[in-house]
Amino acid sequence: MSIKTRFKKIRQKLLFRLSSTNHPLYLGFYKYLFRPKSGSLAFYLDQLSRDKDNFFVLQIGANDGMTHDPIHKFIKRDRWKGVLLEPQEPVFRKFLSPLYQNQQGITVLNAALGVEDGEANLYCIGFSDRRWASGLASFDRSVVEKAFESGHVARQTQKENETIPNDADKWIVPVKVPVLSVSTLIHKYAIDHIDLLQIDTEGYDYEIIRLFDFDQLRPMAISYENMHLSPADKESCEAYLQQKNYRLMHFGGNTLAVNN
Repeated sequence: MSIKTRFKKIRQKLLFRLSSTNHPLYLGFYKYLFRPKSGSLAFYLDQLSRDKDNFFVLQIGANDGMTHDPIHKFIKRDRWKGVLLEPQEPVFRKFLSPLYQNQQGITVLNAALGVEDGEANLYCIGFSDRRWASGLASFDRSVVEKAFESGHVARQTQKENETIPNDADKWIVPVKVPVLSVSTLIHKYAIDHIDLLQIDTEGYDYEIIRLFDFDQLRPMAISYENMHLSPADKESCEAYLQQKNYRLMHFGGNTLAVNN
């Protein structure tokens, strides 16, 4: 493991500790010093957060709650309320739950969102529990397969001094995870409005968006990851949201849809 990688891990642990305890240094940085780059996704999320009191977020696919998470700093700084879902039990138990244990108004759930209550297979990297691996978990097996084909997995294992098993059956494994329907989620947690629907489900984002009845509960904004969608799904998703009267802004692999 390189010195750079070691330093990065130490930094991540320190930031996690500061955030989980709502340390004044951590909160103060984002309250008084943080200035997102103009025109970036963070810039627009910052505007949405500052312009709205009693901000409520529904996050689908929270993972560890910090790494590559576009909303964590705003949840902490502006004391958002909301419900955050993460289906991977080890990640939920070790990271997401401790991260928000002191955050009043935030509920974390070890579950995925689906058509109906029950269970489903989540396809995961079978030989690593590192953050890069848990971040690739998807209900679409082909998304995980593409991570191997592109060389992404090989690069990550090299950075972490890990080895890809010779047995390809150990590369990707299905894991049964709990699933909640939108109806159950809304009623159980008395959700009466959504200011931001935040989605990061590794290629399943369009399916998540279509689960919601916008006539019943219309998010003010929807932030989702477009980079793992097929070209057809990416185009269909954008057309669907525009038909629902959302204005789209693209930021590389992410898209922000804002209610017109």
